[in-house]
Amino acid sequence: MRGSRRVRITLGVSAGVLGVVVIAGGWLGYRGLQAERALRSVGDVVKGLQSDIVAGRTQALADELPAVQADAARARSATSDPVWRLAEHLPVVGDDLAAVHTVAAAVDDVARDALPAIAQLGAVLSAQKVRGTDGRIDLTPLVDAAPTLALADSTTARARDAVDAIDTSRLMDRIAGPVVTVQDGLGKASAALDAATQVATLLPPMLGADGPRTYLLLSLNSAELRSAGGIVGAVAVLHAENGSLDLVEQRTTLAFPATAQSVLPLTPDELLVHTDRLGRWLQDTVFTPDFPRTAQLVSAIWKQSTGETVDGVIATDPVAVKYLLSATGAIAAPGGVELRADNLLSVLLHDSYLSMQDPAVADEFYTGVAARIFRAVGGGQGDSRAVVEQLAKSGEERRLRIWSARPDEQALLAPTSLSGGFLSGTDDAAAGVFLNDGTAGKLDYFLTTTYAVESMTCGKNGTPGSAVVRLDLAYDPPADIRQYPMYVTGYNSGAIPTGSVQTNVTVYSPVGGSITQQRLDDAFVGGLDATEGGRAVSVMTSRLAPGGRATYRFTFPVPASSLDVWTTPTLTSSGIVEGSCTRAP
Repeated sequence: MRGSRRVRITLGVSAGVLGVVVIAGGWLGYRGLQAERALRSVGDVVKGLQSDIVAGRTQALADELPAVQADAARARSATSDPVWRLAEHLPVVGDDLAAVHTVAAAVDDVARDALPAIAQLGAVLSAQKVRGTDGRIDLTPLVDAAPTLALADSTTARARDAVDAIDTSRLMDRIAGPVVTVQDGLGKASAALDAATQVATLLPPMLGADGPRTYLLLSLNSAELRSAGGIVGAVAVLHAENGSLDLVEQRTTLAFPATAQSVLPLTPDELLVHTDRLGRWLQDTVFTPDFPRTAQLVSAIWKQSTGETVDGVIATDPVAVKYLLSATGAIAAPGGVELRADNLLSVLLHDSYLSMQDPAVADEFYTGVAARIFRAVGGGQGDSRAVVEQLAKSGEERRLRIWSARPDEQALLAPTSLSGGFLSGTDDAAAGVFLNDGTAGKLDYFLTTTYAVESMTCGKNGTPGSAVVRLDLAYDPPADIRQYPMYVTGYNSGAIPTGSVQTNVTVYSPVGGSITQQRLDDAFVGGLDATEGGRAVSVMTSRLAPGGRATYRFTFPVPASSLDVWTTPTLTSSGIVEGSCTRAP
């Protein structure tokens, strides 16, 4: 039994409400104590669902399921009798009692309808059973699990929506904070279940269960930042059939010279924010923070160059590859260099540029490394569970992106973190902070980035709250950086001092929102102002000499109690940060 794991998510709500319910009457106090005792045993199970689903830890959940269900039912019963429900209409305490009832009902729904489905998955979706020693994915367990996952997903999503509908601005402070925690816990569990459902639904057809598929794999280079994580450094062609995924061709980006005009029509907003390079240079299709748009452009460039149509596009960055190496173990790079998780980034993004002065040779090395790592994973090297966990971690950090050319599959991908659809997806309430290198070099290897929701106040009585998002940049190259090859320091024709790094910072408000303030260190700053995808946009330019530091703060009106900020995944930061509000005094 995981008694110690069954408390945190709703215990705070239960403990906080006790003082309130005693005021409403002895009966309410008695029922409140019943609810608290019952919720103690199920709260942390709900909170831990996300990690349990991702890691496949379902056996312990199956063992304790009867007790969890009984406790959840008691909590719901204790907050559902006529006296409690009547008291929900009282002044002062009514909203708080209603909130506790909603939380108890949501937890009971999840325990009754979702947890049994999740508990069955361990035997069905064992990573060792799904991925064979030859790397082939056995698609049958995924097909069998899809209906079970769909049931758990829909139940948890309804519970999440019910709790999210609670207006925390109307609650007492000691209730509002824990309710936000419940909202966060169910939100994360729902997201994990949704992702698992999408995998079980999408993976069989996308891996060729119904016929062969062809995909492009983009290897992004974080030493030269783009909104999606890095400039496109290499392109590989993948062939999928009956659960096998094979690399059949690879090219450097030198094989794709710039086109005379954009391969697809660009909107006026895209031209203003990203310039026409977005649609002319394959390397720069990742200027946009919207991966479906990147994939459409890459597919069009590929078709124009080869005459071939692809079924989808996948992108990874070097940190995602590093995570995979931690699961597969070391591999031999071209030239015999041993690549491990602890040296991949330095070998790939630094050492190779010093030892290979010819950019074409460096690009070939980058392409060869990407191919060998893919073949190690595709060939079954490493522990299957560890591989799955590292892929999931990359997806959570927005380092792995997937787009399908088939509208029905893309519609299922769109709400997930794998889609990367900042502008075309469903996360309208999110803000964004994205970075694009302006040095035309590989200096971002030495750039440390830190994103955070520094502060956030809750809205009240229909008035939006406010969030301050912070970006810290720190540039620490070696002392001899000015002697590095121009391929590293940048082809900028002297416009930028050699050894300095220039970064274009692009900030997006939530849909329909605004950016009310922009500060660089202690000064207000402006930028190129535009709109894109219904969002306010501002583009600023940072230039740092060696040892330089910069701190940006961006202020947004925020109507919700929490905020997701999509960001450029870098060598030091993931592609998402989150914040939740605190009540204004």
